[in-house]
Amino acid sequence: MKTKGLSSASILADPRRPTTEKIRIIAHSQQVVRADFESAEPIRDALLGRLLLAVKKAIAGANAVIVSDYGKGVVAEEVMDLVRKLCGRRDVPFLIDPKEGHFSLYRGAFAVTPNKKEAGGFYNRRIRSDEDLDFVGRSLLRDLEARAVLVTRGEDGMTLFRERARPRHFAARASEVYDVTGAGDTVISVLAAGLAAGGTIHEAIELANAAAGIVIRELGTAAVTGEELEAAFR
Repeated sequence: MKTKGLSSASILADPRRPTTEKIRIIAHSQQVVRADFESAEPIRDALLGRLLLAVKKAIAGANAVIVSDYGKGVVAEEVMDLVRKLCGRRDVPFLIDPKEGHFSLYRGAFAVTPNKKEAGGFYNRRIRSDEDLDFVGRSLLRDLEARAVLVTRGEDGMTLFRERARPRHFAARASEVYDVTGAGDTVISVLAAGLAAGGTIHEAIELANAAAGIVIRELGTAAVTGEELEAAFR
């Protein structure tokens, strides 16, 4: 992280759990299966206190906040209560990349960005049609009291739900799909960066959609550069 000019000050080590390891099995440039070795036990005690302090310091200088929930025990109720309180106090948008089973933790977010499987999973409903998508999107918007819900749909693009507005669809921009690993992370990170820079939510989604289209053309995890993103709009 330091070689990329990023601060590692908020990274906390927990000697009681292994570092998460993911082994990806690739065949013909496509991921077939992934094996994970990890602990998903919730953090607690002194480590939780240190995390809350780190979150408080980070939000103090932020123009947007991302909560990316991987279901590894970090996104706890105490963490989300603090994020909600501090972001509300400074009028900073916080965005959620959710995980099934943590529904109640996400209330009041500026935007929630589930993929199609996650969105349907909140209601035990597979999204097979536009009607399914509409039901799930509007239900999430209402039940989470969010200002926006952006359902990412892989090669079908993404759909935005907002209160008192028709759903807005953004077509996928990738002509070839090699690996969707990290696409959701790319979407929420570029979406938040666009909002932090003063863009509207529609402008930020256009940027995020273009960024996702770039990274899924690469095998394995990839990071989009500013130059690549700029070139996508020429």
